[in-house]
Amino acid sequence: MNRRTRRTLWIVAAVLLVLAAAVFLRSKAPPEAARLLPESDGILYINLKPVRSFFHKDLKPPQHAAEYQQFIDAVGIDPEHDLDEAAIALHRMADPNGPNGPVAYSMVLVGKITGKRLNAWLDSHATSRESYAGHTIYSIPSEGRTVRVAQIGYDMVAVSNYPAPEMIHSMLDRHSTAAWPFAGSTLLRQHYHEVPLLSLAWGVGQIGLPFNESGAISVLGLSLPLEADSTIIASFGWTGSLRIVEIAPSEAVAARQAAALQMLVTLARGFTVQLNGNTENNGLKELLKTAEITRKHDRVVVTASVSRSLFSEAAGGESAPPVGSGASK
Repeated sequence: MNRRTRRTLWIVAAVLLVLAAAVFLRSKAPPEAARLLPESDGILYINLKPVRSFFHKDLKPPQHAAEYQQFIDAVGIDPEHDLDEAAIALHRMADPNGPNGPVAYSMVLVGKITGKRLNAWLDSHATSRESYAGHTIYSIPSEGRTVRVAQIGYDMVAVSNYPAPEMIHSMLDRHSTAAWPFAGSTLLRQHYHEVPLLSLAWGVGQIGLPFNESGAISVLGLSLPLEADSTIIASFGWTGSLRIVEIAPSEAVAARQAAALQMLVTLARGFTVQLNGNTENNGLKELLKTAEITRKHDRVVVTASVSRSLFSEAAGGESAPPVGSGASK
């Protein structure tokens, strides 16, 4: 083998090594939509495209509110079909009883959701506009709040109802550096590596904030023995696997909360025995039957299996109104 051939082989090997490293790093990196989110107290992410592909036969057609249907007709975009990804940042408000409520949101939405008709709708409904980093930010009024919206790519929209424009400015700034696979907020750098690979949906940080009632997390009227500001890492996988990890302030607190959760699950199992045997109730019974609570030092780990029927039931129902409506509050 002559010198030129050896040099060529070394170059090819080096290129392949760089490509392999890039693919590996990209597989470990958070989705781009999540990397664009600003600093926040919690992050929620869902990949809707595979969810629709996998569950499309089970999902119920949503019932559109009249205002929402008018929005769809005006912009030619139906989020139920055209939205592929959603990444949401949760911002705790200093005064939960103030005009901005307890939590503000910043979102990056990905899919077939941009275009001239959306731009025209935003332009006609905006009370003001701002040019920032080469993008137009539209300010839409929403029951005492201002929702800021900007199209930041051919398939991407940034939205924020944070009281000040700094959050949507941050998303536009991050868009210019999004190619770096490990760019992103402090929460992502601290906790994303604990999210199982290929999760369809996940959340990190204080993701209990939207369910906060009097300092505790309440779901479906049931108060859970978790604090709203607990750091939680939750994920939902392809096979219906649900995993929730709470990082408690100490091992003693983790032990108490694990015991309280176990008691709650036991009581719920007894209660659901009396429920009728329809699809939704059977899915709930299966969820509780497979639920396991364990403790690892200062962490409380909850695992369970979500049936297709229960997931489909949860995914159905009435759609939310568009940006600028009452639901944006």
